[in-house]
Parts: sequence; structure tokens; C-alpha cells
Amino acid sequence: MEFEKLPWNEIAVPLAIAEDGLARLDERLRTSPIRQGWISRTHFYDAAGSLWLDGELVHLEDLVLHDAAMDARTPTHELTRAHTVLRARRRIASAPGDWALSPEGLAALIGKEPAGQGLPLTPREADDVKPQGKDNASVRPDESEDQAWAAELAAIDAVVSRSSAVLAGEIASMPNRKPDIYDADWDEEARLEEWREDIKRLEGLPPVLAAAAAILAWEAIEPLQYAAWLGRVLGASILRARDKARFHLPCLCVGLRALPRETRFAHGPGPRLLAFIQAIAAAAEQGLKDHDRWILARHQLERHLAGRRSTSKLPALIELMLTTPLASAQLIAKRLDITPRAAQDLVTQLGVREITGRGRYRAWAII
Repeated sequence: MEFEKLPWNEIAVPLAIAEDGLARLDERLRTSPIRQGWISRTHFYDAAGSLWLDGELVHLEDLVLHDAAMDARTPTHELTRAHTVLRARRRIASAPGDWALSPEGLAALIGKEPAGQGLPLTPREADDVKPQGKDNASVRPDESEDQAWAAELAAIDAVVSRSSAVLAGEIASMPNRKPDIYDADWDEEARLEEWREDIKRLEGLPPVLAAAAAILAWEAIEPLQYAAWLGRVLGASILRARDKARFHLPCLCVGLRALPRETRFAHGPGPRLLAFIQAIAAAAEQGLKDHDRWILARHQLERHLAGRRSTSKLPALIELMLTTPLASAQLIAKRLDITPRAAQDLVTQLGVREITGRGRYRAWAII
């Protein structure tokens, strides 16, 4: 990208606004008592927003329940993709700031690390990836005389092995890609190296401008055929690596969703770069609003703790409601180790808002 030809008179003011907004949000989170809850909730929002930008709808309730291994229905392909984005954001946020852009970080995020060294498994995935060999499969006694049965077992083991690789984040190492979906001549290694070379040339730029340019470069180069969303997450990680967002991982998808449609789909390097800068500013502004609203809700909920016993579960419920976008009675019961009936009683005492409008299978949230 030739930065000398960019319309700096149009970019300068939005760039300053984005830089200032990110700095204010990060400073607010530095000493915030709800920082971890804010980070946990916004991971869900940004993961769902990432799929929305790709034209797929993922309900936040389904994503929360899927992450807790409490699906109400069979997970869809879109839901598993959103969960992959969620796990990637968590991994980046829990690692050092420059980890995602390092060779080891990129290898983990795209699934090129050896098995067991990529993204950490959730409790749900740990249950699903248990060995499925002869020790826990029903095998006929006379296996030597039934080759068809042995072949079926081998096929099942192969499917389980492939599924385990996907759940462990090894998507890129999956063999035998269908030629009608994937381009066999797509050199991912060369494209990734080209993108990393572009990133090195951005070192002298302001953090927000460098992050926006990195996302734009990812769109132009398209290093991976199956993970266009990763460019936005890596753009956010650049802001962490540059110490512009030391205490959180910016939610660029949330910011992009807030922009008008004509801005999101602008054409040309200049307008596209400006759109990403505005998205970063919008994400910071929304983050500040959410933080102030949630910390006010925390103060209001803590009023219900007056006169409670030291063994009361209400403080734990307040912390839970602040770390998840919504919670069902079963989810509360699982996290607090109580019965669903006791969970409903606690929610009634706390006065949290019910958001489904149903009489059964209800969920509560701090809006």
C-alpha cells in the first residue's frame, strides 16, 4: 500500500479519534473491578459479530450454551465456526501481546502445530476427543471372521480421528480437501509469508493505522482459504502488541457492525482503510458504554447482598452474570454447583432481567 497517496485529510481526524478512544477504554479497564467479566462477555459478542459480517447468523444464546457443553440442539456449522473464533480470541487474550504474530502463534491459530499444542480444548471438546479404540467400542468376539465389522470400526476410528483434529484446532492440516471447495494450488505458506512481510513494513506507523492496514492486507492477500475472520482477530492483536490495548483485545467485529452498510462495503484502499479505522473507534466507544453500564448494574445488584450470610451464593451469581452474556438455570446450576431449582430461586432474589419471554427454558442477562 502506498501511504503517500492516501487521503490523509480524511483519515487524520478519525485516526486520532480511534487512538484516543482505545487509550481511554484501556485505561478504564486497567483498574476496573469487572475487567475480566468485560473481556469474557465481549469475546462472545465479537465471535458472533464475526459470523454476522460473513453473512451467517449465530444466536448468542446458542454460542454461550455450546461453549458450556449444554447445547439445546445439534450445533450447526456456523455455530462451530463462531466457537472457533471465540477460542482463538481467548487464546490471544491470554498470551503475551506479540504471541499471535509470532511464527508459533500463527501456527497455533491456523492449526499447523502438532496435536495437543494448538488452541486449548474446552471441557466440551475434552469429552468429545476421548480415545475411541477397542477399549471403549463394542467389538464382536470373533473379529477375525468378520472383516466387514472390522472395516466399519476402522472407518469410525478414522472419522473420530478427523473430528478430534478439527476440535483441537488442526483445521489447516486436514488432508484430502475437496477440489470444488479448495484451490489445490493455493500456496498458504507463501501467502502467509507475504502478509508477514507487509506487517514488518508497518512498524513505523501508529498502532491503529497499522492494525487497519494489516486487516486490509489480509483481505488483499487472502493467506487462508477457510479463515477470512482471522485477519480481523490478528488486526486486534497488533493493537495489543503495540501496547495500545494492553488490558483487552479490541472487538473490531463489534465496531464494524456499528458502521453503516455503505461504509463497511466501501471500495478502494483509502475508503477501506478509513472503514477499519472507524470500526476501531466505534468498538472503543461501544466498549466504554458497555463497561459503564455493567459496572452500574454490578453496584445495583450488590445491594441485594446486605444482610446475607457469608455462605450465600449470590456473590458468585453476580460474578457469573457479569462474565457471560446470558445464563440459563442449568448453566447457573452447573457453574455454582447447585440445583436448577435453587438457581431459579437465586435469580429471583437477585432480580435479574429475563430475556426470552418464555415460561420454560428461560434465560437471564444483564443488558
